[in-house]
Amino acid sequence: MAKQAKLTDKRYVVPFVLITTLFFLWGFARAILDVLNKHFQDELHISITQSSLIQVTTYLGYFLMAIPAGLFIRRHGYRYGVVFGLTLFGLGALAFIPSNTFAAFLAALFVIGCGLTFLETAANPYVTELGPKETASSRLNLSQTFNGMGCFMATLLVGGFLFREDGGTSDVAVPYAIMGIVVLFIALIFTKVNLPEIVQAPPSPPEGGTIDPMSTKTIVAPSGAEGGASRASTASTSGASGISAVLRNRWFVFGLLALLSYEVSEISINSYFVNFVTGTGWMSKLDASRVVSLALVIFMVGRFVGSWVMRRVAAEHMLLYCAVGTVVCMVLTMLNLGQVSLVALILNYLFEAIMFPTIFSLSVQGLGSLKKSAASLLMMTPIGGCGFLLMGWLADNTNPFLPFIIPLVGFAVVLAYAYMANKRAK
Repeated sequence: MAKQAKLTDKRYVVPFVLITTLFFLWGFARAILDVLNKHFQDELHISITQSSLIQVTTYLGYFLMAIPAGLFIRRHGYRYGVVFGLTLFGLGALAFIPSNTFAAFLAALFVIGCGLTFLETAANPYVTELGPKETASSRLNLSQTFNGMGCFMATLLVGGFLFREDGGTSDVAVPYAIMGIVVLFIALIFTKVNLPEIVQAPPSPPEGGTIDPMSTKTIVAPSGAEGGASRASTASTSGASGISAVLRNRWFVFGLLALLSYEVSEISINSYFVNFVTGTGWMSKLDASRVVSLALVIFMVGRFVGSWVMRRVAAEHMLLYCAVGTVVCMVLTMLNLGQVSLVALILNYLFEAIMFPTIFSLSVQGLGSLKKSAASLLMMTPIGGCGFLLMGWLADNTNPFLPFIIPLVGFAVVLAYAYMANKRAK
C-alpha cells in the first residue's frame, strides 16, 4: 500500500476549516432548486420545461460572472472574493421576501448565482493550495463533502417545509430569508478573520532564458496585503492574457469540457429527481424529497470516502472507476426496470460524488500562476445546469425515462477524460 500523504500543513488548518464552511453554504443554496422546481410547478401551474428556467437563470449567473469573478479575485485576493460573493448571495436570498411573481423569483436567483460564482471561484482553487500538491484532489474532495452535507440539509429541511403532509402551502420566502441573514452574518465574520493569501509567483528566468509560466513557487502573504501581492505576482498572466494562455493548454481544455459535461449530468439529475419519481407514480412529493435527501447523504459519504481513498489511490484511477459506475447506473435507469432503476439512480450519487473536485484539481494541476484564470473558466461550467431545460422538454413530450439520455452522454465524456488521464499519468 502506498504511503499516506499529508492532507494539509499545520499553518493552513484554520484557513482550511474556514473556507470549507463555504462549501456547505453553496451546496445548500443549489440543492434548494431541486425541490423548488416541483413547488413552483404546483403553485404557479407551470410545466417542467418552464420551471427549468430556475436552473437556467441561476447557472446563467455562473456563466456571465465567472470571468469577472476571476479578474476580481486576481486583483483583490481570495478573501475579498469570498466577502463579495457572500454579500451578493445574502442580498439575493433576501430579495425573495418582496418577490411575488415568477420573474421576480428568477431575478433573485440570478443574483444568488452571481454570488455563488465568486465563492466557488475563490474557494475551489484556494483549497488545492492549502497543502501538498499530491493530496490536492483528496483535500478538495474533503471540503466538497460539506457541500454534500449542505445539499442533504436543504432538500430535507426545505423539502419538508414546502411539501407539507397536510397538503397546505408554504411561503418560499421563509427559508430564503433565514438563509440570507445567516450568509450576511458569515460575510461579516470573513471581513474580520485572517485568511492568508497564497500566491503563485513565477521564478526568476535563467540566464539567457525565459520564464516558464507553468513553473512556479508558492508564497504566503498576510491577508491585509493580498491585493498587492496578487497584482505583483500575476502581472504577466492577468486579464485576457492569462485566460488566453490557459486556453492554449489542450489538457486543461479537455478538463473544462469534462467538468461541463459533469455539471450537465449532475444538475440535471438533481433537478429532475422529484419530477421523475412522482411522475412514475413511485412516491409522493414529500417522500420524493426525503429520498433525494437520502441520495444526497450517499453523495456526501461518497466524497468523504473518496477523499480518504485518494490519499492512497491515484485520483486518475478513482475517477475512471467512478465514471464507469455512473454510465452503468444511467443505462439501468433508462431501461425502466422498476425498483432496479430507482436503486441505480440513487447509487449513481455514490459514483458521481468525487467527480467535480477530482476533475477540477486534475485540470488546474501544473498551471501555477495561471490557476486563478483557469478557475474562473472552470466556474463557468455550472451553465451545464441549463441542460435541464432539454431534459424537462423531453419529460414533457416523451416519457419519464428517456430524459436520462442527457446525463448518460455527459458521464460518457467524463469517462473518456478519465481514460485519457490514466494514460497521461503513466
